[in-house]
Amino acid sequence: MTAAIEIIDLTYRYPDGTAALYGVNLAFEAGVATGLVGPNGAGKSTLLLHLVGLCEPCAGEIRVGSERLTPAHRKVARRRVGLVFQDPDDMLFLPRVGEDVAFGPRNLGLPEAEVTTRVRDALATVGLTGYESRAPHHLSLGEKRRASLACVLALQPEVLVLDEPTANLDGRGRRQLGETLAAIGGTQIIASHDLDFVKGLCPHIIVLQTGRVAASGETKEVLGNEARVREWGLA
Repeated sequence: MTAAIEIIDLTYRYPDGTAALYGVNLAFEAGVATGLVGPNGAGKSTLLLHLVGLCEPCAGEIRVGSERLTPAHRKVARRRVGLVFQDPDDMLFLPRVGEDVAFGPRNLGLPEAEVTTRVRDALATVGLTGYESRAPHHLSLGEKRRASLACVLALQPEVLVLDEPTANLDGRGRRQLGETLAAIGGTQIIASHDLDFVKGLCPHIIVLQTGRVAASGETKEVLGNEARVREWGLA
């Protein structure tokens, strides 16, 4: 297996001393979609924040490809790993959708012609062609989630990370997002409570429980043990 991201003995405590992750060891395979599941408080979101350098480990290390993620390399890592936050309003803060999608590429210092191309291509990928002039607050939740995804895709990351992408979506929104992610392919890490969504997209799955890895393996095999699934607090 070629690891896109490797996590070695990762330990993290919040500033108030609350422990969140305990010696986590994981590897996310390049070119594969991996589901990250677990009950509330398992440490999923905290782990994702570490992948883009928004949390500093108390111990252990993270490697993106062959490069160790350190404060000096955060900017490089954030270009290689793109995180789509759970709340799209955390990512859509400008008057027009096109400006939000262009924000990242412009901050990379890309030529305006390249920025325009990336915005157009990213919106087309998520099924929002022609939405450049739309106001984000006029979008449905499903459209907001896909616009947030476009913001990250415009940066052309090697690894796509999504935190609870189906939260509060209706059936149509789930289906559209799932079809979009399946078409994108590549290396994806999808943290979710939605086991059906994960099973449909991710051949590999990791179960977190109270900041530790409870299981890791093929999705069908791991989730096929109904007794363990209930024990882990998964629906």
